[in-house]
Amino acid sequence: MRFNPKADISGGNVRDAGGRRGGGAPMRFPVPGGAKAGGGIGGLLLVVLFLVLTQCVGGGQGGTGGAGSMFDTGTGQMPAGLEADGDRYADCRTGADANEDPDCARKAVVLSLEQFWARTLPEQGRTELAPAPVNTFTGGVQTACGQASSQVGPFYCPADQQIYLDTSFFADVLEGQLGGQGGDFVEPYVLAHEYGHHVQNLLGTMGRVRTQQGPRSDAVRLELQADCYAGMWTRAAEGTADDDGVAIFSEVDESDISEALDSAKAVGDDRIQQRSGGRVDPEGWTHGSSEQRQAWFRTGYEEGTLEACDTWATDAL
Repeated sequence: MRFNPKADISGGNVRDAGGRRGGGAPMRFPVPGGAKAGGGIGGLLLVVLFLVLTQCVGGGQGGTGGAGSMFDTGTGQMPAGLEADGDRYADCRTGADANEDPDCARKAVVLSLEQFWARTLPEQGRTELAPAPVNTFTGGVQTACGQASSQVGPFYCPADQQIYLDTSFFADVLEGQLGGQGGDFVEPYVLAHEYGHHVQNLLGTMGRVRTQQGPRSDAVRLELQADCYAGMWTRAAEGTADDDGVAIFSEVDESDISEALDSAKAVGDDRIQQRSGGRVDPEGWTHGSSEQRQAWFRTGYEEGTLEACDTWATDAL
């Protein structure tokens, strides 16, 4: 993955929320069915499902409208209880900066995601994009969906339509605990998946979640669709441009695709259950198996359409 040194990445909607140590009990989530009681790995990756089900489905705070709804991203204020660190991204101006600094790379990726979905949603979904801010934090963060510690991993909060990311997750959890191979395209894949949840929120898809566990549950369909949307963006990433029409990426190659697929494999429910020391129990799945997650990312990458990513339209997940 390389960025175009001439690209203006200053418009990427990323900000640092600072953080707090202590400050309340962290959120805890169950390990997918079949893992040992008390295991911590599976729970790290269930926060998106938890937030979707509690905030969107059944009349929660972040209720979604029907298909085609448009949403205001709010006042632009920082998450409650945190002060922004204005220096972290202050020097992220060009693609050259993104090639040298992972923080600036994050800003470039978010700009690319915004530009892709700003074009794709009206064309394919008859919906305008309200961009989702990405907040990096340390230790813990207070959101409209509740307080989260760094242990829960990256997540999207539908109640405030923002993405939250403790950047230590990738080395500490995805690679260290879940055995992912790592690489510079791992974080872009995760960001694209979380942005996929934002797209689902805008399209009203989150309101379709009724069943919460099992290999063909609505929860699994939601997560696999977000993987498919991540594949859609990856396919088109080299074609995204800044506001002046300058390409953001100069290269997204096969090794990047491999890193994304490896990350999808690492966060499969069956893989998490195995690494947590338990048996594989599909009835406890909430995100889908490694094979399913890789397959739907490939579908998005190869087909490049919202229609192809309709996980509700098939039983062959």
